[in-house]
Amino acid sequence: MSDHVVIVGASVGGVRTAQELRRLGFEGDVTVVGEESEQPYDKPPLSKQLLLGTQTEEEISLLGDGGWEAINTRAKLGTRAESIDIDSMVVSLSDGDELDYDALVIATGVRPRSLAPGLTDLDSVYTVREMRDSRALAARAALGPVVVVGAGFIGAEVASSLRNLGAEVTMTEALASPFARVFGREVGGLVTDLHRSNGVDLVTQASVNAIEKSGDQTLVRLVDGRVLEAATVVLGIGATPNSEWLENSGLKIGDGVFVDAGCAVLASGFGPHAEGVYAIGDVARQVDPGTNKHYRVEHWTNAVEQAHVVARQIVDPVATPEPLKAPYFWSDQFGTKIQMVGRPHESTSVSLHHFEAGGIERTAALYAYEGRLAAAVTFGWPRAIAACRSAWRTGTPVAEVLTKLRDLADRAKPVSA
Repeated sequence: MSDHVVIVGASVGGVRTAQELRRLGFEGDVTVVGEESEQPYDKPPLSKQLLLGTQTEEEISLLGDGGWEAINTRAKLGTRAESIDIDSMVVSLSDGDELDYDALVIATGVRPRSLAPGLTDLDSVYTVREMRDSRALAARAALGPVVVVGAGFIGAEVASSLRNLGAEVTMTEALASPFARVFGREVGGLVTDLHRSNGVDLVTQASVNAIEKSGDQTLVRLVDGRVLEAATVVLGIGATPNSEWLENSGLKIGDGVFVDAGCAVLASGFGPHAEGVYAIGDVARQVDPGTNKHYRVEHWTNAVEQAHVVARQIVDPVATPEPLKAPYFWSDQFGTKIQMVGRPHESTSVSLHHFEAGGIERTAALYAYEGRLAAAVTFGWPRAIAACRSAWRTGTPVAEVLTKLRDLADRAKPVSA
């Protein structure tokens, strides 16, 4: 068992790793290094509950009442990791400190992309990365029209929240519909209808050429010549993994950090792994067991599950790595919980199904590969996604999944007014 575990990253993956280590009985030293000076907090509410004001900053804390002391962990916040020496097993920090480690967990996450360097220096242009971004957007909701660039998960959630706060919202998307790259046009069409029916002006197949200030207004210039005027612009155009500090480290990196099934980091040279180094969460490029290809998963549930896997590996290095569960994510938009399980990109077909369950219409998109369930997306139907998670694990034929969903709908109790 390791004597000193250094965790770089103080968001959900890093904090959960520290908590899991203690839960599993680890008695060595644990140090968490975090770039933000704020105490750790949950990130998903930034574009939803915190922005809407339905949760407080205290309620989204990742630490319990006892704070770091309760898990006997040293925290170095407001500090960046700048490099590592995998031979000497040392992490160098921005404050000049050097930390020896027996096990290192890289949980540095991602940062929002920008259209151009310095763009977010404008006082009206934002990304959603930190608590202060959510605070600022909530305060600006009443200042005038908002343009959200990008209709992915973050963009769509911000558009929903700001619209619910009363803002006039336009959302642009380069593709034909929101989520089209991930879920295809069928689910993208449902998200399109959801936003337009709630008053969002959704402009699709619209790439942004430039964003510039003009007096009190911010102008969003589209490639086709149209110009959108806004008081506030929010960028939701994807994220870049925070892995530059690992360049020339001997680790295998490239749009993230390559890991094996146990989240151990692969080496760039000879030998399969870097001794004692793990990576989890948004920055990790994990193995798809179906295709044996590496890919990143930018979702909360994945980071939490990988934290458990790594903590167990550190406590019991000879244990067989636990297989990761079915990929899962959720998004809350206009009071509708959109949930996904599985790997839509592995499917060869998708079908939409509408049911009446308890007097309410429910929708499920089922993705198939060779007749079996590859993924599912549901709208406002948690019981259905639970059934699909079970079906995904067992490789259930889509026809059987459909029968199960019909049965769930038939047995649903009416929802009282």
